[in-house]
Amino acid sequence: MAAYVIANIEVKDPEAYEVYKLLAARALARYGGRFLVRGGAAEKLEGDWQPRRVVLLEFESAARAKEWWNSPEYAPAKEIRERTARSELVLVEGI
Repeated sequence: MAAYVIANIEVKDPEAYEVYKLLAARALARYGGRFLVRGGAAEKLEGDWQPRRVVLLEFESAARAKEWWNSPEYAPAKEIRERTARSELVLVEGI
């Protein structure tokens, strides 16, 4: 079953975050993930959520998404993101 990582990211250091984007894309490709949404315009329709930079990733399975998340290939990118942005991420299984 397909799985999706939904991220809401508030970038604090845009210049350093550009390095994150390059490293993250490489790691994502190694684990069969792909971007469905990557920082386009977001508009709140309901609720209290304040979307910033919204990213939607697709994987073949939740297991594969977790492999990517915990991978040595993604670790350097993750460290940069944690330093340069405030992030909320969720993993959701879907069709």
